[in-house]
Amino acid sequence: MTGLQEAFPLLDSFIERQMQAANTPGVTVAVTDRERLLRVTTHGWADVAAQIPVTPDTLFEIGSITKSFTVIALMQLCEAGQVDLHVPVTHYLPWFQIPFGYPFDPSTGLPSATPSAPLRAGLGTGRAGGAQGRPSKCEPITLHHLMSHTAGIIMGTEFTTEARYEVWALRETQVSVPPGTHFHYSNVGYKVLGLVLEERLGQSYGEIIQEQILDPLGMTATHPVITHETRKRLAVGYVSFYDDRPAHPSHPLIPATWLETATADGSIAATAADMATYLRMLMNRGRGLDGRILSEGSFRLMAQRVIEVPDEDGAYYGYGLDIGESEGHITIGHGGGMVGYYSAVLADMDDGLGVVVLTNGPGEPSEMARFALKLLHAAFHDQELPSPPVPDPTRIENATDYAGTYRAGTRMFILVDEGEHLVMQYGDEHIALERRGPNGFYVPHSEFALFLLRFGREEGQVVEALHGPDWYTNERYTGPTTFSYPPEWAAYPCHYRSHNPWFSNFRVVLRKGALVLISPRGDEQPMVPLGNGVFRMGKEDQSPERIRFDTLLDGQALRANLSCCDYYRTFTP
Repeated sequence: MTGLQEAFPLLDSFIERQMQAANTPGVTVAVTDRERLLRVTTHGWADVAAQIPVTPDTLFEIGSITKSFTVIALMQLCEAGQVDLHVPVTHYLPWFQIPFGYPFDPSTGLPSATPSAPLRAGLGTGRAGGAQGRPSKCEPITLHHLMSHTAGIIMGTEFTTEARYEVWALRETQVSVPPGTHFHYSNVGYKVLGLVLEERLGQSYGEIIQEQILDPLGMTATHPVITHETRKRLAVGYVSFYDDRPAHPSHPLIPATWLETATADGSIAATAADMATYLRMLMNRGRGLDGRILSEGSFRLMAQRVIEVPDEDGAYYGYGLDIGESEGHITIGHGGGMVGYYSAVLADMDDGLGVVVLTNGPGEPSEMARFALKLLHAAFHDQELPSPPVPDPTRIENATDYAGTYRAGTRMFILVDEGEHLVMQYGDEHIALERRGPNGFYVPHSEFALFLLRFGREEGQVVEALHGPDWYTNERYTGPTTFSYPPEWAAYPCHYRSHNPWFSNFRVVLRKGALVLISPRGDEQPMVPLGNGVFRMGKEDQSPERIRFDTLLDGQALRANLSCCDYYRTFTP
């Protein structure tokens, strides 16, 4: 691959531009093929205040990439006949209980149009129908379902750093769909898998990962759990100064809340070189430098396309791995996010090329990994190297779609298309909007700081703008202008907070006669009423996430429980 020497400077330039655009403090990148480490580079600071640079020996938290380690340990037990991926979880954890929350006929085991008494998801009988997990009956939850995020359970809010209570609290939630039928990402599901490992082997999760994966692969720099001792070699994690609004590169960074963790959904800290060693094992389908840690058959199950991931074109999930395509080749990988850390691994299984990207603050490691793999592919095939994309969030190709005058009562702004830039005229100010996702925009102005600006369409035309509780329409809007809602809903809109560093706060707004939950990032989830102050979160009927309001005082709800985590009304708007 003679083109690598030309590709690497392009990659370095791209990484530096991405870091500047996102205000990323530190990055390390490893590039590998199936046989050897090709390169490790470091960029920026491991500790900004102390001006300590990132080095090849700096540890980073890898987050959910940990899930594939958990899967490998379970597949090893499966090979040894110590677990069966298709028996109920209660076979290993008798106390595991989650009620079914969908209509179910216990006489046939099939979904029913007539609601029945809730059954316990771990207490049924039967087995999942083959490796693809498409049961013909309403099966109990199995390891297969948890490993593929098809158990129909909540994502989990990380309200405790200890796995057992968070898993125990699942009995306060419901399975939303028959297991094996729908993808819904679940961190707490992987916590269950970690408890199964510990129960079967009589060891801690950290000991299991160390003995079964890290030691055999020679990953001597990696910590299987994150403790105070890990912190001595760990890059400082950073988050935006403001935790209650969409982040922006202009916002200062502050050190993230420090957390110890030993749960199977994300507890590993590693160097880029060690993660490249791990990625080589995956590209060699379970074979490490000194022999196999996973059989060919087990790896095939791990990398199978179990279920399609909604809203991600051509993406599938296997067991602890994302499965996709790039340049016509099969790719495997995973992203990770912790409090103050983001990461990505990505491998081309046909060319045998892989990339590791680890960061200690805001940034886009997955985007970095994708471009790195694109460069490697071109170099491997002696093709023309692609030019690094130049980050420009103000470039909006369809800016003309949004142009117009928007009004909400006496408030007004005008959007103007200025050559692939969308400019807001607000009073005497002209503000360039920045793209955030397919239909969201960041407005760099204090009066728009708390929410992204979003838009709605009628027959393909943009007719309205949505900003938190505010609803603006333009001259093309022809729909209703007044909306009704149950009077009790007036108690719920407000800003809610908890001491949970993973998801510390959110806002509930009442807009167009409907309640909407808005996260600090600006993501919006509609709230579908289920009665008695309980709402289903999200657009999909299959969503297991719930929010419940209670403790009403002077017409205001003082507490909201979001998927088992309590949040409380706060004084800030």
